Amino acid sequence: MGIRTTEGRGRLYSSILDTVGNTPAIQINRLAPEHVQVYVKFEAFNPAGSVKDRLAVNIIEAAERDGRLKPGQTIVEATSGNTGIGLAMVCAAKGYPLVVTMADSFSVERRRLMRFFGAKVVLTPRALKGFGMYSKAKELAEENGWFLASQFETADNADIHESTTAREIIADFDGERLDYWVTGYGTGGTVSGVGRVLRKSRPETKIILTEPANSAILASGYINTRNETHQPTESHPAFEPHPIQGWTPDFVPYVLQEAIDGSYYDELIPVKGPDGISWSRRLAAEEGIFTGISGGSTFAVAMQIAETAPKGSVILVMLPDTGERYLSTPLFEGIPEEMTDEETAISQSTPSAQMANA
Repeated sequence: MGIRTTEGRGRLYSSILDTVGNTPAIQINRLAPEHVQVYVKFEAFNPAGSVKDRLAVNIIEAAERDGRLKPGQTIVEATSGNTGIGLAMVCAAKGYPLVVTMADSFSVERRRLMRFFGAKVVLTPRALKGFGMYSKAKELAEENGWFLASQFETADNADIHESTTAREIIADFDGERLDYWVTGYGTGGTVSGVGRVLRKSRPETKIILTEPANSAILASGYINTRNETHQPTESHPAFEPHPIQGWTPDFVPYVLQEAIDGSYYDELIPVKGPDGISWSRRLAAEEGIFTGISGGSTFAVAMQIAETAPKGSVILVMLPDTGERYLSTPLFEGIPEEMTDEETAISQSTPSAQMANA
């Protein structure tokens, strides 16, 4: 094989926001069982590093179009991180002030990234879980006349996945098999939006949904109460803290309700947090694909599906984000900062540039 070449994208971009979407579907070459083909849709290729860039830009632009968002109005939202980072990017590009509320249990690098984009981050006690940060955002919006982004309720969330994510999947697998599509849920926008399209255009594709094994709120069968504007009014009783950041707030979002009511998934499979961490590490070390715990968890379920899938099956796995926003989480536990004994031995095998303490 000769040297790789590139052609450029054949266009110039007027804004960073125009680069959202069109993320690649990448084949897994070393980890997938030989009797199946596995691809990952790697959402870290979005400009702010996650799938939530999609809903962030659409929530703002839809509100601009219909007049719900006024020029210069402050935007506020509750988030575990990725939506906040996406919104911070969009607000920076468009000139809106942004205030994010976030439980202090989420990774430190997420709040620093949002602040780097110019957002304000208001922390809430982890004991109050996701419902606490959600209530704080709602309270701040009502008190100050700010625009509440409402990622958990707005149709703008699922709509962008119908018009972008799903269209990309259909185009990328045109004329090809697509037997399984595997995804987690956070707000529910991805599964609801993509589910609309797959059920119509690729009805043979089985949709596999997954959630944390120790916080299986969908499997419980209980839907938390909501008010007249579809906002949750309680913390889900089946919720437990889990390491898969971005997955499963402590309520069933209204956006997800469409997927539940429309039977947009064929199977709901739980996954343990440590399994997600293990597969995330393996994706990096054996495939060169650097995703977070949520991506590793989705991939763990895909590997479970692959074990018994018929020969020739094709599986597509959503990888929601990059691993770089998990540096302070259990994903990186045991990854040393200083040289290991093996690395020191390599250094000492030749005489130059020795560290003083090696």
